[in-house]
Amino acid sequence: KTTTIGKMAAHGSKHHKFHMAAGDTFRAAAVEQLQEWGRRADVPVYAKAQGSDSAAVAFEAYDAARKSDADVLLLDTAGRLHNKGDLMNELAKIGRVLKKQDENAPHDTWLVLDATTGQNALEQARVFNEITPLTGIIVTKLDGSAKAGIVLPLWQKFKLPIMAIGVGEKLEDLQPFDETAFARNLMGLNS
Repeated sequence: KTTTIGKMAAHGSKHHKFHMAAGDTFRAAAVEQLQEWGRRADVPVYAKAQGSDSAAVAFEAYDAARKSDADVLLLDTAGRLHNKGDLMNELAKIGRVLKKQDENAPHDTWLVLDATTGQNALEQARVFNEITPLTGIIVTKLDGSAKAGIVLPLWQKFKLPIMAIGVGEKLEDLQPFDETAFARNLMGLNS
């Protein structure tokens, strides 16, 4: 998730003014990981210490991005653990706090899913969508044996666009989703 945000900022900052915010204050080294991606992408990162209030980070980062005329603010959150009530409550709080800055915020909410997750992805999407309505999905780790067949049931159930896929750890390994290539790969027709 954090790597994906860094890659998105690196690609997008060629055409728009991006900022990132390290709202994953739960996971050890998440803040430092996003700061490293900020250095690589030459994109400012708003961050506080691990354990800080994520909603406060989001609120302050939104304010800072707006004041510097940023076009896009990407907020990393501690969201992978959909079965952890405290983290999901924190995500809901972030949404409420951002609405104090802009009643339409967050403008987009993307769920980043690991291709190896399997059927659990449906439950993750359901829970996240209840907390903060999703506008898209990004599927990562398509560089191994995972074919991410779960993408089809996700689309059928939630009708959310697949925004991008991650096929490796390098910057250029985040790619736009190509449904034809994906379907051919899923059926084993790209060999």
